[in-house]
Amino acid sequence: MIVIVVCSFLALENRHPATAKWYDRRDCVFIEFCVADSKNVEVNFEKSKFGFSCLGGTDSVKHSNEVDLFEAIDQNESKHKRTDRSVLCCLRKVEAGKKWPRLTKEKAKLNWLSVDFNNWRDWEDDSDEELDNFDRFSEMMNTMGGEDGMPDLDGVEEEDSADSDDEKMPDLE
Repeated sequence: MIVIVVCSFLALENRHPATAKWYDRRDCVFIEFCVADSKNVEVNFEKSKFGFSCLGGTDSVKHSNEVDLFEAIDQNESKHKRTDRSVLCCLRKVEAGKKWPRLTKEKAKLNWLSVDFNNWRDWEDDSDEELDNFDRFSEMMNTMGGEDGMPDLDGVEEEDSADSDDEKMPDLE
């Protein structure tokens, strides 16, 4: 019996929660898992629960997070995007326009989860409609053209203007 408990404890010890930041928007809740060089990313969207797991970093550390969500999400419309530095998840709210004061159902503080204050805003005061972050990111990537991922600048004339660095320096005495 003791061996089983020790083995179970060792299996859990090898799993670390990924550090994450979250923020609320009118139609979605965004959560970004800060795991560099993630591999084998698995995201499980359920109506009232959300799961994330991956191998991360050069050491291939196993990360695993599970959250009982504050409100229901539309698991079919929720999505995620992996980058070299993180995995961004967009959880589509069932009740759009309802503010989430926290990500979790319970008020417990999770040491791996924090609010993303760089992206947080009081969206109830917004009067203009905008594309959500995923759509804007996708649109930006699709409209990028030209060489080296830079937009095509055909038709833009270069100006031959004098630069302050082009002025002759006075001689030293």
